[in-house]
Amino acid sequence: MIRYKSAPGSVPHINIFFKHTLMITQKTPISIRKLIVAGLLASLPLAFAEEEAPKELAPKAESLESYNSRMQWFVDSPYGMFIHFGLYSQLGGFWKEKPIGGYSEWIQGKGNIDREEYAQLAKSFNPADFDADLIVRSAKEAGMTYLVITAKHHEGFCLWDSQYTEFDVTNTPFQGRDILEELRQACNKHGIKFGIYYSIIDWNHPTQNRPSELGKNGSPGHTLMVDGRKQEYVDYQKNQVLELIKKYDPAVLWFDGDWANWWTVEDGIELYNAIREASPHIIVNNRVARRERCEFDFVTQEQNHFKDAFPRHWEGCYTMNKSWGYKKGDNNWKDAKTIYNKLKDINEKGGNLLLNVGPDGNGRVQPEAYAILKETAELLKATPIRKHTPTITAVPGVIETQAKPRNRKGKASQEPAIDGAE
Repeated sequence: MIRYKSAPGSVPHINIFFKHTLMITQKTPISIRKLIVAGLLASLPLAFAEEEAPKELAPKAESLESYNSRMQWFVDSPYGMFIHFGLYSQLGGFWKEKPIGGYSEWIQGKGNIDREEYAQLAKSFNPADFDADLIVRSAKEAGMTYLVITAKHHEGFCLWDSQYTEFDVTNTPFQGRDILEELRQACNKHGIKFGIYYSIIDWNHPTQNRPSELGKNGSPGHTLMVDGRKQEYVDYQKNQVLELIKKYDPAVLWFDGDWANWWTVEDGIELYNAIREASPHIIVNNRVARRERCEFDFVTQEQNHFKDAFPRHWEGCYTMNKSWGYKKGDNNWKDAKTIYNKLKDINEKGGNLLLNVGPDGNGRVQPEAYAILKETAELLKATPIRKHTPTITAVPGVIETQAKPRNRKGKASQEPAIDGAE
């Protein structure tokens, strides 16, 4: 059972209406009473219109000097490690011995697995071999300078002890250990920046349904919000994000799932501003809001990247094989030369490479991944890459609605497809 917090709302215009109505007494002449009531009734539509008018939100104001200072470590970083890890890591792309296509972390949605049955995986989650120091040390030796781990992916399972849900690591056989804290401490030890991934959508939360759960067609990524419950989830989401900041003080928050139809630019800006209030030094990727409309604080590209140099700070994230999460038999590994060339191309266009590893259900990163990192490091040592960075002349913000979003070639494009939906 998930615990929720809600703030009582009020409708001030109704209160004003009744306040003025009560001022009308029996001693007031009938003609005047009629005029007052008519005037108040006439004002109600305008009052409600003002109450329901959407707020014009903007990202937290910041000087260019402050923005550049906050982003400096990211600008200096050529290379980072992405870690996809969750309940899906136990399955390795198989459900009841049947292979499920697509990225393994999407198995619940792709396999149309009942949420209650899927949640039972928490009872067997016990990655006892997870070695945070080995993972971070390997990243450091590879030349990486930051790390991002999936604290909560689309499945909704939380890798930390959250006071806002019981669908977390403390209700598993792995209780007593804190993967996020272990990684954070290892990052501090080895001089690596620690980052956290958080999915905007949630397949476990009762406020959302996958289309298939309602007998409808559509991608599981496009969750459908239960009528009247959006604010409940937005509050839950905000509480968890602020909880992560308080517990782990990450250098970067990395969002995903912004394609959901119910998630708006305004929702993203409101969350972004709350994050910035809680942690002035943190940086956030543009998927916190609608990625096709927003460029703060840096732009994320996935499994593809810009053909030409991009005028903002950006990052290209890639898998080493096919899937982000661990998948049995996924042996389509990129060789070290391919990784080196990708890193070189991204760096020379002003971006960072965020390269993924996917530990298995026991918490072990595949030896092939470690070998590729080591070989790529040797290529970097033999032929260092010089990163070119864009000159930022204005703090990034929201793209005007008449402007079309840029695609990986840096040109105007249509709204991007859902990641992992292929």
